[in-house]
Amino acid sequence: MKTVMANAQTVEREWLLVDAANIPLGRVASQVATLLAGKHKPSYTPHVDTGDYVIVINTDKMVLTGNKANDKYYYHHSGYPGGLKAVQYKDLMAKRSDFALEVAVKGMLPKNSLGRKMLGKLHAYKGDTHPHAAQNPRKIEIDGEVK
Repeated sequence: MKTVMANAQTVEREWLLVDAANIPLGRVASQVATLLAGKHKPSYTPHVDTGDYVIVINTDKMVLTGNKANDKYYYHHSGYPGGLKAVQYKDLMAKRSDFALEVAVKGMLPKNSLGRKMLGKLHAYKGDTHPHAAQNPRKIEIDGEVK
């Protein structure tokens, strides 16, 4: 039997819809990273972007378990001396929850040009509406809802 290696011309992509309401941020991020990388497909090839397009809705309703909302910070630096900025996750989730998901997913993808290409297929939205209805996304259920 011959091993089949996927290439850019043979990859078939589909659009997937994930509802992140009442699911922890890390749980959503890890499963979305798997979908973006294509690890859920039998045709997965490490050096080829075999993943699907992923739409994540209701990022404003994601939860952080434990005391992470108060203890966890998002850091970025302006590049100037003393330019370290810190934002508490409860503030980040209130203002830019879609960005918080993108940062979490980015950390779970490869740190190279292939990972950047995978991250480009992620579309995260705060509310339950999205402009990708024409692509007919298939709904994916993520386990781990917090009650």
